[in-house]
Amino acid sequence: MDHLMYDDVKAAGERIAGRVRPVVVAPGDERGRVWLALEHLQHTGSFKARGAQNFLLAHAAAGTLPAAGVTIASGGNAGLACAWAARELGVRATVFLPETAPPVKVARLRSYGAEVRLAGGEYAEALAACEEFAATGGALASHAYDHPLIAAGAGTVLEEIRERVPGLDTVVVSVGGGGLFAGVAAAAREHGVRVVAVEPTGSRALNAAVAAGRPVDVPVDSVASDSLGARRATALALHAAQQDGVRSVLVPDTAIVRARQELWDDRRIAVEHAAATALAALEQTDGERIAVLLCGANTDPSDLVAGR
Repeated sequence: MDHLMYDDVKAAGERIAGRVRPVVVAPGDERGRVWLALEHLQHTGSFKARGAQNFLLAHAAAGTLPAAGVTIASGGNAGLACAWAARELGVRATVFLPETAPPVKVARLRSYGAEVRLAGGEYAEALAACEEFAATGGALASHAYDHPLIAAGAGTVLEEIRERVPGLDTVVVSVGGGGLFAGVAAAAREHGVRVVAVEPTGSRALNAAVAAGRPVDVPVDSVASDSLGARRATALALHAAQQDGVRSVLVPDTAIVRARQELWDDRRIAVEHAAATALAALEQTDGERIAVLLCGANTDPSDLVAGR
């Protein structure tokens, strides 16, 4: 499957209704032109909870959720969301992390009831161990972003934003591997809403894929690479980016850092650099009514100093 349909997002919305927190929106300016979608208030601190719920619920309904449960390699937002969703459904979750993973991440995953296994010195080795575990132990392998059920679940946030911002023209979203973007774009296309896909200049997997006409590997070097550090965009994301009404935008790290600090200074909102990436592109957007999606808040706020 190389593209999502609106029906996929609609089905996801029906499936996860009542299981995730409805997105809250807040005015982003005094003219009612810009709105902030506060998805960083979602369960586990990011939009990932939507896709994780959709993935597990769909497999449970289809009878394809094994007794061995679900497994994923991720110490970030996706791992937390998978562990949380599994706990909510009474499903066993096994999360693989590199041996260098911070103890705080391990502790938080275990607080959701996940079994944590440390493997190798980097993510690639943890992923290989996760894949072997799924193949030999029978667990269902999940992914941080490269799965249609994950992407469709993420896209449900656009439906909720539209309900709260009548006449929405444009939605601005940060892009890593492209799961959130692909889901949001599928829903936005149905409603004639434009999408601005924003990446750091040092982590431009989607932008490079659009230029090449196919997914390609890119180097990753950005302050937001902890969440937007995918080396290759998904086929789902590339297809979405090639449709009318979508624009790819790059922003420098300096703008990302500034946007994140301004959110704290002006509103006392502490978000990840990934979330601030979308806001950093605001000056490059057009549209009468714009929603900027603040996608996550799993960050260390100690560098956010008032009045800096």
